[in-house]
Amino acid sequence: MNFMRTTHLRQIARWLADRPVFAPILTGATFGDRLIGCLGALIGICLTGLVCSLAIGGDPEIPLIVAPMGASAVLLFAVPASPLAQPWPIVGGNTISALVGVAVAQLVSDPLLAVGLAVSLAILAMSLTRSLHPPGGAAALTAVIGGAAVSRAGFWFPLVPVAINALILVALGVLFHRLAGRRYPHRPAAAPVNQHETKDLPPGLRVGFTSADIDAAVAKFHETLDVSRADLDVLLREVEQEALMRQHGALSVADVMSRDVITVAADETPDEARRLLLLHKVRTLPILDSAGRLAGQVGLRELAAASDAERLPIADAVTATPTEPAVGLLPRLTDGLSHIVVVTDDDRHVLGVVSQTDLLATLARSLSHGAGVTAKAAG
Repeated sequence: MNFMRTTHLRQIARWLADRPVFAPILTGATFGDRLIGCLGALIGICLTGLVCSLAIGGDPEIPLIVAPMGASAVLLFAVPASPLAQPWPIVGGNTISALVGVAVAQLVSDPLLAVGLAVSLAILAMSLTRSLHPPGGAAALTAVIGGAAVSRAGFWFPLVPVAINALILVALGVLFHRLAGRRYPHRPAAAPVNQHETKDLPPGLRVGFTSADIDAAVAKFHETLDVSRADLDVLLREVEQEALMRQHGALSVADVMSRDVITVAADETPDEARRLLLLHKVRTLPILDSAGRLAGQVGLRELAAASDAERLPIADAVTATPTEPAVGLLPRLTDGLSHIVVVTDDDRHVLGVVSQTDLLATLARSLSHGAGVTAKAAG
């Protein structure tokens, strides 16, 4: 099944999204995403029950699928980026909570006390094992009030069917999201590091908010947010970048790029590349293949690392298109490694380069102009 062929579903989704009552309550979601999530839950729950029935062998004493899997499917298919919807919380949270529930059911005879202890201790166990998963509370509750079949299963219940259900559901979720073009499991954003291996913060983190600012702002909510701290950091920095592009996005890459580009052919020697770098007082050269298209780049760093090489070392080039906003190059030119961005057309022909100096001069002039406009308005 090709999940990308959803033209009619998307048309319906756009129509419904225009009605406020159908607007998703979570930031970043669309009604189309919810329809895809519905499809995923349909396939995931049905196949989980089917595969589990084959694995268990049709034993009538053992349920094919437990109710908490429905809640797990909501998280897995509707909010797959949530920390609560990742594979370990789904598998570990449900299994550990069911185990807690079985233990409480066997040790506590009072049913009202047992149900309360099962859910509360399940939360504690999931918190200690970093597997917090809301349906886990239902798994613990099911272990206590699930009836005769669950009681007879005893400590097998957390494994069969709970753990098997969870494992199958996660495997189907991974496959479904891959086919639908989504990333799952969600990978938290990597913390920025200083590429020069010094104790200084990376250049992009030295101005603006800090990690301590994020912690202080979150603490004021007195609530737990359903987003990882690393993702929150990246999101806020993306907001800063979007605001900068909105305020200073009139200049395009084509407006600020250098057009008389010094390049080197891919079949040239390292000595020739070194000569060109020193002659023109630049740090990086675009490398062209035999057809005149961009093949990569070389700088003093690559030449030093391959000092004994007879062939020109080729590193991946950082590229941009001429119509991009110039300020959009900031993340690429402040990563601590890149000194230029090579501007190319659709066929990878080199049109120009934007260096750190080019962008710095552009931003300085833009900020100076902005300050003059502000002063004139104040006067």
